[in-house]
Amino acid sequence: MTLDEVRGKYLEFFKARGHAIIPSAPLVPENDPTTLFTGSGMQPLVPYLLGQPHPAGKRVADSQKSFRAEDIDEVGDNRHTTFFEMLGNWSFGDYFKAEQLPWFFEFLTKEIGLEAQNLYVTVFAGDRETGIPADEESVGIWKKLFADAGVPDAQYIALGSEENGSAVGMQGGRIFSYDVKKNWWSRAGVPANMPAGEPGGPDSEVFYDFGTPHDEKFGKECHPNCDCGRFLEIGNSVFMEYKKNEDGTFSKLVQRNVDFGGGLERIAMAANGVPDMFLVNHKAILDQVEKASGKKYQGEDQYAFRVIADHIKAAVFLLGDGVRPANKERGYVLRRLIRKAVFEGHRLGMDSVKWMISAGGSTITSYADQYQNLIEHKSEIVAALEAEAAKFLATLEGGMDILQELIQARMHSPVHEKTITGEDAFVLFTTYGFPLELTLEKAREVGFTVDVKTFRELFEKHQELSRTASAGTFKGGLADHSEKTTRLHTAHHLLLKALQIVLGPQVKQRGSNITSERLRMDFNYDGKMTDEQKKEVERIVNEKIAEDLPVVRSEMPREEAEKLGAEHEFGQKYPERVSVYSIGPEAAVPEHPQFDKAFSIEFCGGPHVRHTGEIGHFKLMKEEAVGAGIRRVRGVVE
Repeated sequence: MTLDEVRGKYLEFFKARGHAIIPSAPLVPENDPTTLFTGSGMQPLVPYLLGQPHPAGKRVADSQKSFRAEDIDEVGDNRHTTFFEMLGNWSFGDYFKAEQLPWFFEFLTKEIGLEAQNLYVTVFAGDRETGIPADEESVGIWKKLFADAGVPDAQYIALGSEENGSAVGMQGGRIFSYDVKKNWWSRAGVPANMPAGEPGGPDSEVFYDFGTPHDEKFGKECHPNCDCGRFLEIGNSVFMEYKKNEDGTFSKLVQRNVDFGGGLERIAMAANGVPDMFLVNHKAILDQVEKASGKKYQGEDQYAFRVIADHIKAAVFLLGDGVRPANKERGYVLRRLIRKAVFEGHRLGMDSVKWMISAGGSTITSYADQYQNLIEHKSEIVAALEAEAAKFLATLEGGMDILQELIQARMHSPVHEKTITGEDAFVLFTTYGFPLELTLEKAREVGFTVDVKTFRELFEKHQELSRTASAGTFKGGLADHSEKTTRLHTAHHLLLKALQIVLGPQVKQRGSNITSERLRMDFNYDGKMTDEQKKEVERIVNEKIAEDLPVVRSEMPREEAEKLGAEHEFGQKYPERVSVYSIGPEAAVPEHPQFDKAFSIEFCGGPHVRHTGEIGHFKLMKEEAVGAGIRRVRGVVE
């Protein structure tokens, strides 16, 4: 069963149960400037989980493309990838556990054809610290579902923690409960890490049993959350009914929500009975690499094949959504993906970039039906891949020359220490992009060692400095809905319009980031802003703040919003009905005759202040270049 078939069956299944099918949001988050990438299906839907009405109604479903940069270093086993699609269905204050669990079970067993005896499930064990009770209701629902499917003895086992699961094992169970580390879901993780206002709740996961033998290096006994490869999580129903309060306690949301996420690629693995993510979902790239390298995937080079396959696919999708290689933020992540793929290709003996062009093209072709933007931008995507790969190959050659010089210098020194220092290895890495693995490989060839311990210490310091520099900037997908961030978000809308007034209507947003301390916006403009232009932009923003204009959310057909000139991402798919925020004039609603005269109109999910007077005084702090034809401004409110 192909990805297209699984995706199609899922969307049709939930469409038949009253769900509006909405398009995937881009990988670069829209109106959630607190994170680099869209990393889950629910991320674009947070405002609706918090109670804002969704334009498409109370039931929606989709297949959301997702990217998780934090998984880059995990790629190489049979299941971890950075890019994936998350099948999702949501209930915004409509159905709950009694409908969701039977529907997903029916989809897996009837539509996909999985055997019920190969499915195992987990539920929430409760949490003493917060006082949130165990999910006994889901236990009862699962027992009945298994019994009706011919698995009558579905025993419930309370495991509590992964550590306990590894110690005591399955114990004949089919339904297992885990603590908040495994069966509680919020974007911040466990309740203690959640910021005030963040929603979360107990979840119930479904695992597929491939029946592979347990590997004791992952623990004495096997259990559903074991990493040995026997079990694969294929879906998670989150019952999002709690919100964290300012004092650290939890209260019920105004509505109970279902937030389901199922890995498209993982369900396809289960459907095909193949416990290898890459054989099922990356075959086109694997074939290209086998052809170019003369090596086989099922061999000693499997790690390199997997890294290449994942990173090329992820790079194609990031490029398709407008990300370009750079030395910071999203561009740095993309650059790292491409360069790691080139490095692993180099290890396989592929020292040109032709193979990468072929692999990228194969990826675009395989997703053409679902993601038309990849076809539309194919030439740009392939050109960007080729350029970055060629640049890094040249860098590798330069680093190789430097390394050879270091080796020769050591060989002819009086001390004649056959060691590459940690400092030298670190300079090769940071200055030339020369991976430690390659330094180790070349050192071994001439009988040298590398001071890896010192390298690791320097690398950890480097990472810590990077984390400190970005602290409070990218909170792993958290949409900070604090009052200060909300004020800055509305100021962000005013700022974009002011820039268009001063610099010209051709100015469009090309990236943004908002924390509780400041806003930042990237936009297209050829040239440095003058002091007079900056002062005028600041004046316009503060003028509109002083006018105390109403900020109004409206729902309308997408075409109507486009006719009104609402700001939105060009070429991006939007649902038939969209959420739009307008700022001024008074009583600015679609029925008002002056609605199209609003100062600012944007496709947006919020949140915003009710009147601009709540923002405070705006100050433009800095303006600088960040790339060819791209400027960046920062601002604060006081």
